[in-house]
Amino acid sequence: MKLGFFGIGSGASADPSIAISLAQHAEAAGLESMWTGEHVVLPSPRQPPSPAESDHPMLHPSTVLAFLAAKTSTIRLGTGIVLIAQRNPLVLAKEMASLDVLSGGRLLLGIGAGYLHQEFAALGIPFHERGSRSNEYIEVMRALWNQERPVFDGRYFRFDNIDAQPRPIQNGGPPIVVGGTSTGALRRAAKYGQGWYGFAMNVEQTESVISRLHEIEGGDQLEISVTPSMRADASTIAAFRDVGVDRIISLVPQDETRAKQAIDALVEQNSLA
Repeated sequence: MKLGFFGIGSGASADPSIAISLAQHAEAAGLESMWTGEHVVLPSPRQPPSPAESDHPMLHPSTVLAFLAAKTSTIRLGTGIVLIAQRNPLVLAKEMASLDVLSGGRLLLGIGAGYLHQEFAALGIPFHERGSRSNEYIEVMRALWNQERPVFDGRYFRFDNIDAQPRPIQNGGPPIVVGGTSTGALRRAAKYGQGWYGFAMNVEQTESVISRLHEIEGGDQLEISVTPSMRADASTIAAFRDVGVDRIISLVPQDETRAKQAIDALVEQNSLA
């Protein structure tokens, strides 16, 4: 089982020194990847479905991952997830290509359509268009990354006679890992992604989603990543592996010492699974 941890650049690890310490500890412990989330803004005061209080610190994904790329050498850098429908896809393509270059090809680009309607309203982006925008924006990014002379004619973006260098190091661009459990998200993963990511899920929920993915053309070819909703002990890791999970991305405590202990325990439990 591949192992990662979620939450770098958020909460306590928004502190640069703590972020470096956790990243280097995870790399030394043998973790394959570390993942950061994204919210540009949060509603204040907190309102459903916001995941955190408005004063919860969250560093921008490409900023914190580029910073930590310079402090590590092997651990992969995951966005879990970038809210693609809220972004200009040309800017995002440039941003993520730059991160892939600076990290030596270590980027795993997790994307999702988003769910926080207050955030969409603040950014001036129609909430009901998030699915269609997500699909088109993936196509825009791949056009910039892969076409010798990029050209695109879509609903939201049209361009030709442009280029964007440097291109990503990874062939075809960084692997795209699609988050979400809606039918639209699963179809997006099967059509556009190399992987699917489920957050805060138990084994039964994960097995159900994998079954749904296998009913969609291409869905059985995806790398499956999950952040468990429970402690990832040996029996839990084995159970996730048995239903087809390839990567566990464990949510670690905010406290630096306890986070390191959780990372070490994850590695130990994986060896026993």
